Amino acid sequence: MTIAHEETPLRPGLGAGSGGVTATWWYTVLSAMFFAVSVLFVWFWIARATAAESPALLVLYVVGALAWLAALALALRAPWRTEAERPSRNWRVVTVAVAVAAAVGAGFGAGSVTLALALVVGITVLSLPRGVRGRVTVVATLVVAAAGVIESTAERFGASAMSWLMPFLFAAALPSAIVSTLWWWEIVRELDRSRAAQARLAAVRERLRLADDVHDLQGHHLQVIALQLELAQRLLATDPDAALRHLADAQRSVDDARAGTRALATRFRGVPLPDELANAVDLLRAAGVDATLDVSSDAEAAPREALGPVVREATTNILKHGGGTWARLSLHRDGARW
Repeated sequence: MTIAHEETPLRPGLGAGSGGVTATWWYTVLSAMFFAVSVLFVWFWIARATAAESPALLVLYVVGALAWLAALALALRAPWRTEAERPSRNWRVVTVAVAVAAAVGAGFGAGSVTLALALVVGITVLSLPRGVRGRVTVVATLVVAAAGVIESTAERFGASAMSWLMPFLFAAALPSAIVSTLWWWEIVRELDRSRAAQARLAAVRERLRLADDVHDLQGHHLQVIALQLELAQRLLATDPDAALRHLADAQRSVDDARAGTRALATRFRGVPLPDELANAVDLLRAAGVDATLDVSSDAEAAPREALGPVVREATTNILKHGGGTWARLSLHRDGARW
């Protein structure tokens, strides 16, 4: 919807709104996958040396590495999903079993027990509870590092330390890298939940404050109206003129109550338009909608009186009748129009 609006002096406003934690989640997953791919790429050169004896080992390594990466991608999707969306326990067990088999195959293809251990640990620790996951990862990393030190003395890795140091360091760091990215995501998710809960609490507090103000206002006027109507009823038979005056006073009290209620409603809704858009996004996210916000820096100059009701009505329609999973709210200036 585009609304013409006369140009007004620009005032500083809110910048573009955040897209939620979806982008952070993808950064988290991609960083874990990138490190895993780097580890497997480094070990690819060792697998090539093994392939000089049997090319089938190189094929086994490549197939095992790709299968393990696919299983890791599936395992990393689980923290993003809700409990209802997550795969069944049997499906998760099958995924882990396939990943372990792929890890063993990749390790056999590269001729390295250390790599097989690192890949097995990197995929299995993801299914552990958060409190246990960190301690198990530390112990498992020490085991992988010890296996790497022992295996590095093998003749096939050469006399030069640099010929084996990098792949074994990468392998030992793989479980910690995967778990640390997941730990970071859990922190971001808890912060986002806290922000959403704080937004809902602020909205509830504002509604309670408004309800309290309405109660005080209406209670006062209703008491005055009741008294005036009672006096009018008593005077109706003896002094009709006085009774009419009290009825007129009661009518004025009714008008005052209406005006006061409208003033309260206006004050309740009289927030800057960028804040109203942000509140709408918070409300949609609280309802489970993947909502994003894109607001120009001069959004406070937009006509709040015209666009505010549009935002509220659109948000209500999305929640009541939308039935979708995502929504995008944007506000930008196009010359003298929004």
